Amino acid sequence: MNVPKKKSVRCATSLALVLSLGLLGGCDTMSGMMGKMGLGGSKTTLELKGENEVPPVATKASGRSTITVADDRTVSGSVLIEDMNANAAHIHRGAKGENGPVILPLTKTSDKAFSVPANARLTESQFADYKAGNLYINVHSPTHPAGELRVQLKP
Repeated sequence: MNVPKKKSVRCATSLALVLSLGLLGGCDTMSGMMGKMGLGGSKTTLELKGENEVPPVATKASGRSTITVADDRTVSGSVLIEDMNANAAHIHRGAKGENGPVILPLTKTSDKAFSVPANARLTESQFADYKAGNLYINVHSPTHPAGELRVQLKP
């Protein structure tokens, strides 16, 4: 069987062009690109702020979350923090403006980072809450044991 090489070169070149021009919109990683293409959850970077806590917290600390929830309900990613002595981080169930129970503790991997444990997966009910915007991440400190930084997860 004789397969012309021109077609495969054109396809590879087209994909490279799409990626280099950022035509998939906001895909800064392969997992983000795959999510935009409908191949799993998309990776989104969200800012954690003290003002999002309930009640709001005045703090110089900040954070970034790159948590991914895939269509099969698996969860992956991390939270990076600055200017904070954090002792815990979790994914909680709760709508914006409401506090709720912990559903997934994150693992502290360094003084400035927490990650989702391997093989983490939401239940059907938790996934429905995620789709409705009713899950959030918060990071706790000795100064603010109820939470110093928070962000709602966005489907």
